[in-house]
Amino acid sequence: MINGYYGATGAMVTQFNRLNVISNNLANVNTDGFKQDDIIIGDFERIFNEKRDILPIENQTKQAAKWINRNLNKVPQIVEEYTNFEIGNIQKTSNHLDIALSQKNSFFTIQTPTGEKITRAGNFNLDSEGYIVTKEGYRLLDTNNNPIKIPPSVKNITIDKNANIYTDGTKIATIKIVSIDDLNTLKKVGNKMWDFIPGSEKINTKNTTLQGFLEKSNVNPVKEMTELIETNRLVEQYQKVMNTFMDDLNKDAIDKLANVRA
Repeated sequence: MINGYYGATGAMVTQFNRLNVISNNLANVNTDGFKQDDIIIGDFERIFNEKRDILPIENQTKQAAKWINRNLNKVPQIVEEYTNFEIGNIQKTSNHLDIALSQKNSFFTIQTPTGEKITRAGNFNLDSEGYIVTKEGYRLLDTNNNPIKIPPSVKNITIDKNANIYTDGTKIATIKIVSIDDLNTLKKVGNKMWDFIPGSEKINTKNTTLQGFLEKSNVNPVKEMTELIETNRLVEQYQKVMNTFMDDLNKDAIDKLANVRA
C-alpha cells in the first residue's frame, strides 16, 4: 500500500519540475530572443530499459534488470529537456542597433567573462567606450573575434543583410554570425545565451541579418497558460491520492490490525 504513496509522490515531484519550466517560459514571454523550453515525461521502467546495456550491472540481462518493487517502475520521470528553436515573431523597431536573424540556426557571438557565448537577442546598444554590447554589457564580436567598436562622431550606422557594418558609408566590420548544425548540443546559459561545443560552429553571414527588427520570444502564452492549469490540476490530484493513502487507507489498515485476535 505504501508503494502507491511513493508512486504518487514521485509523479507530483515530476509535475513540480514541469511547473518550473512553464513558469520560466511565461516569465520570458517579452524577452527578446528567448526560446521556449519543454520536457518529455516517461516512466522509470522505459528509461531503465533504454539505458540497461550501459549500466554497471554484473549480469546485464533481463533477470538482472528485475527490481523488487515493480510499482515504482511506473512512476513518471522527466525523460528529456529540450529547447524549441523555432523563430519568434519579427517586430519592426527602426532602431539601427536592433538586429534580427532570419535563419533558425543562426546566432550572434558575444564576449563574456566566461568565454564566448551565442545568442539570438539582437537588442544591442553602445557602451561608454563605443562598443556594441548586449543589454547585459557583453560585447558583440566580428568575424576576427574582435569586439566591434563604432568610431566617435558617426552619424549613420548601416548593417546589410550579410552582417556587414558600415559607418557613414565605410565598412568597419562584419558581425560574427555562426550556425550550429546540431542544436541539441547547445547548453542554455541564463535565458538568452547558449554554450556551444568549440568547433561545432560555422561562420555564416550570408542573408542572415535584418537591421531595424527584433526577434521576440517564441513562447505561446495561451498554450503555456493551458499547460500551467493542467499541471496544477495534476498536482492537486496527486495530493489527493497521497492524502487517501496516508489518512484513509493507513487508518483502515491500523483499525483492522487492532481487531485481529492473537
